[in-house]
Amino acid sequence: MESKSSNKQNELKLWGGRFTGATDPIMEKFNASITFDKRMWKEDIKGSQAYVRGLEKAGLVTATECQDIIKGLDVVCTEWESNKFVLKPHDEDIHTANERRLTELIGPTAGKLHTGRSRNDQVTVDMKLWLREAVKTTRKHLVEFLQVSISRAKSEIDVLLPGYTHLQRAQPIRWSHWIMCHATALLRDLQRLDQVADRANEMTLGSGALAGNPFGVDRDFLKSLLAFDRVTANSMDATMDRDFVVDFLYWASMTMTHLSRWAEDLILYTTKEFGFVKLADAYSTGSSLMPQKKNADSLELIRGKAGSAFGKLSGFMMSYKGLPSTYNKDLQEDKIAMFDTYDSMCEILQIACGVLSTLTVNEGQCKAALSPDMLATDLAYYLVRKGVPFREAHSLSGKCVAAAEEKSVSLSSLTMQDLKGISDKFGDDVTSVWDFENSVEQYTSTGGTAKASVSQQIKHMETLLANSSNS
Repeated sequence: MESKSSNKQNELKLWGGRFTGATDPIMEKFNASITFDKRMWKEDIKGSQAYVRGLEKAGLVTATECQDIIKGLDVVCTEWESNKFVLKPHDEDIHTANERRLTELIGPTAGKLHTGRSRNDQVTVDMKLWLREAVKTTRKHLVEFLQVSISRAKSEIDVLLPGYTHLQRAQPIRWSHWIMCHATALLRDLQRLDQVADRANEMTLGSGALAGNPFGVDRDFLKSLLAFDRVTANSMDATMDRDFVVDFLYWASMTMTHLSRWAEDLILYTTKEFGFVKLADAYSTGSSLMPQKKNADSLELIRGKAGSAFGKLSGFMMSYKGLPSTYNKDLQEDKIAMFDTYDSMCEILQIACGVLSTLTVNEGQCKAALSPDMLATDLAYYLVRKGVPFREAHSLSGKCVAAAEEKSVSLSSLTMQDLKGISDKFGDDVTSVWDFENSVEQYTSTGGTAKASVSQQIKHMETLLANSSNS
């Protein structure tokens, strides 16, 4: 009885013929991936429908058999779409589940579908098809964030605030310049995401387990059916390649690095110590003890989840690096990392977009935080324009700062006598230095904080986004 039961169980597996003993129930669960790879049901069906057309073209199934399989898979697709597909205990993975159901629907003809195909090439084409759609969705969210950045940069271009280095006040900048700083980094991430999509756009189907396909299946035909750009060049590499997963995980890690730094700035700016911005209630939480608290939890979670993204990348890389050639079961972990990272990135990008589109800028507080000591570099530039070498001008400006500190006055409160005592190059026109608007407007070079320069950055990004959406 036990032997017959074991054989029946093994018949339900795509690999069961060679085995006579039953699988340990714990091993059965440990080995299964259906709990997470079932989200590729649509891609698995799409790949199978393309493959059976390739089998028909190669003369391995008749036209009638091809249509029976395609129509049967359409029924399977409808069941998934309507949440009526019933998973069974021995559905090890999405490939097994779909083929098992197809067999129930159309009988033995379903057994011809897997001719010359391995789950090794089947799973990679499923993953690439899935990732292709995932990239489109993720890209849409990232573009929306960049569009909100552009909109705010345009409307608030006249707001000035301190720029920081080493977390200390450095030079006056435009709020829009700060927005475009982070948007520029995330634009690189958008370009990187497009590269991820391009590198993943190679069709692996027809590679078999590792040696290729022995039945003359036309891989270029399959490529066209599945709308891939290229066919993989080596069947062994095709079944082991998960570079496209690593690319996606790296992209997410880099994007999260940039979003984490953006969030960190805003966390500081929302504190009473800064008070530059106020988050909308929709993206804030309170304290269970302190009624006055308004916490920037949305931003803190973005910052915190960056670590999880890095962990997914490094964790999968550790699994990937030591594998011998072609497919190994370790690669089952690839989908967990890919799915989790995608889900997190979609959530994070939408939250970031909501935060940025609804926060309020406290222009008065930003202006009040500007102080004359931030114009010490401008004072050096004033002397440079009077013909003083920069190194000497830097030293003289430093002496002015020291003099102001000694007298316990602001830099702009030094008298002409004080300034003349440091350098006879100072004249009455030095008062123009103490204007913050004049300060930012001198940085007219490409990428600078002058109004014209920031406007140019905005226009450049708008052009790049428009071109990328049309490509």
